[in-house]
This record gives sequence, C-alpha cells and structure tokens, in this order.
Amino acid sequence: MAANSLWRWRALTTEGDVQTGTLWAIDRDAAFTALALKQLHPLALKRCQRRHRWQVQHCYEIFRQLATLLQAGLTLSQSLQMLAEQHPLKQWQALLHSLADDLSEGCALSEAMKKWPEVFSPLYVSMVKTGELTGKLEACCRQLAQQQKSQQQLSAKVKKALRYPTIILTLAVFVVLAMVTLVLPEFAAIYKTFNTPLPLLTQAVMGLAAFVQTHVLTLVALLIILAIIACKLRRHPHWQYVLLHVPVMGTLTRGQKLGQIFTVLSLTQQAGITFLQGLESVEEIVERGYWQEKLRAIRSNIEQGMPVWSSFQKASVFTPLCIQLIRTGEISGSLDVMLMNLARHHTEQTFQQADNLAALLEPLLLVVTGLIIGTLVVAMYLPIFHLGDAMSVG
Repeated sequence: MAANSLWRWRALTTEGDVQTGTLWAIDRDAAFTALALKQLHPLALKRCQRRHRWQVQHCYEIFRQLATLLQAGLTLSQSLQMLAEQHPLKQWQALLHSLADDLSEGCALSEAMKKWPEVFSPLYVSMVKTGELTGKLEACCRQLAQQQKSQQQLSAKVKKALRYPTIILTLAVFVVLAMVTLVLPEFAAIYKTFNTPLPLLTQAVMGLAAFVQTHVLTLVALLIILAIIACKLRRHPHWQYVLLHVPVMGTLTRGQKLGQIFTVLSLTQQAGITFLQGLESVEEIVERGYWQEKLRAIRSNIEQGMPVWSSFQKASVFTPLCIQLIRTGEISGSLDVMLMNLARHHTEQTFQQADNLAALLEPLLLVVTGLIIGTLVVAMYLPIFHLGDAMSVG
C-alpha cells in the first residue's frame, strides 16, 4: 500500500453534473478503474506530488467522531461517508471514502484498515475487530480515541519538557556567536588604532571567536557527524538502556513508556482481547528496540507457561509496584483493573514530573543564559571603559 498515490479528479456523473474529489490508487489506470466503478466519466486526473504525512491526532479524532455518529444511530458506511465529506484534508477524505467503498463491497472495517498499515497500527485493527465481534464497535472506538489522545498528550508533554532547555541554550549560543563575531571585532579594530592591548577577558573571548571562525567548517562537520551517530545510536537497544539511567531524562522516558504500555494493555483487556495479543499490540506501538525486546521476552515466557507477574519481574525494567499490582490482579482475576490503575499512576506521575522539571528549568536556564550573555556584555564593554585611558595615552 506504500506505493499508492493521491489523485485529484474531475468527472461527469451519469446525470451530466461535474464533480471533483480525490482518491488513492497505485497508478493512473487504477484511478480510472476506481472512477468507472462509481459510474463517473473522468474529465481530468492529476497525481498529487506532495508527500503526505499521517498525523496521529487526526486518526484518533476520526475514531472519536465515528463513535459519536454510531451512537447517534448512523450506519458505519454512512458515518465514514459523512466524516469524509467533513474532513479538511484531501488525503483523509480519500482514505475514508476508500474504507466506505470497501464496506459496500462486503469487507469488514478491520480488514479494510489492514490495507493501510502506515495509518492504522495493529492496536487500531485489533480494537475495531473486537468491536465488530462483540457488537460494541462504538464503545471500542471511543475507548481507543481516548487512549490515543491521552498517550499523545503525555508524549508531547515529555518531549516539550526535554526540548525546552535545548531550544533555550541553542538560542543563547546563536546570540553569543552573533555578539562575538559581529560586535567584538569592531571594538578590537578601535583598540588597534591606539596600540593598546585589549582587557584580558575580552582577549579570551576574542580568542574563542577567532578559533570558531577559523575552524567553522570543521566544527559544522563534527556536529553533523555527531547528529548522525546520535540518530543511529538512539535506535540501538543498548543505547536506549543507557538513556534510561540518565538523571531526569531517563525518569521521564521510563514513566512515559510504562504509562503507554499499561494503558494499551488495560484497553485491550477491557475490550476482551487476549493478554498475548495485547502484548503484540504494545510491541508495535512502543517504537523502541529496548522495550520491544523486553516485551517480546515477556510474551515468550507467558507462552511457555510462566505467570504474568513473574514474566514482568524477570524483565527487570518494571518497578516493584508494577509487579505487586500485576500479581494481585492475576491472582484475584482483576488484571484489567490493576493495569488501569498502573496506567493512571504512571501517566499522572509523568505529567507531574514534566511540570516540575519545567518549573525548575525556567529559572535555572535564565540564570545560565544570563551569566553567559552577561559575561559577553562585560567583555564587550570593558574596552569602552578603558577607551578614555587609551586615548589619553595615545
């Protein structure tokens, strides 16, 4: 399905009216065939050249609206058609129309969604299939939308907390470079006319500026190489293990992943999906080699007959609270409730930690950037303070 392209079309209906729209097709012939099946006579057909990205928030918002329409009494096909007509993005309009067309041909929604793995994760397919089998599609869609929205908000919160200091410090570096390369050299030129040495602090800053200007290409190349290495390493399970033990960042990352894992497991358990199938769904979602390896090992141990709580304990990445509640839930037959409690606990805790980090970093970064820029300002104005002495000596 990755080879599909989005096509814009203009065609005549059997009544002679002109209609326009979009559709997904592998090539031009397939697009013409799709239009012919709808009894449309093409007047114009053009491939959209822009690459289209599927954003998570659009996906869970569609399922939230789908649950509302199903609750209102509309059929699944009618709901998809209505969502397609109302959606502002052409790519989603075409996708929803495609799903509705598959339904009209007798295909189940879960099977139609399998054709779009780049859009719908295995969790979406599993939840929809469960809703179809149990007759609770509306409830499954609503729960899925709520879970995905909650996880998206948590992920965004953690990323914001970790990116904030990086952005502030990067801006500070640009300000420093601008002052060092544009302002300080002007004062150095003035001092040279009086044959007076620059103050020691200014000399040190100017020396740093000269070094940066001389080796700028080398430094840029080094930064690019480091960025490439970082991108490669972040996918490696061992590097992900190391990052989990980095203060602050590791705590936030671990909390976010645990919240995500237990939320999905709780959701799948409540929907009636087996625990092993739920683990498979989580493996596809976590998108981290280290966590995928741990979840795969847990699933393998459970398949071999090991208790669920013991399999989680053997993974050595879950807190004692996790093991205790999972064991209690497994023994009492209320595993779904315990998983929900764990999901809520880790989600709320990570939200609080992210807020605390942001509250702590704001004044700290102000002090750090103030010291850096203040030092530069002093280095820049020291020559001015000594300018009168230099002129009198001259």
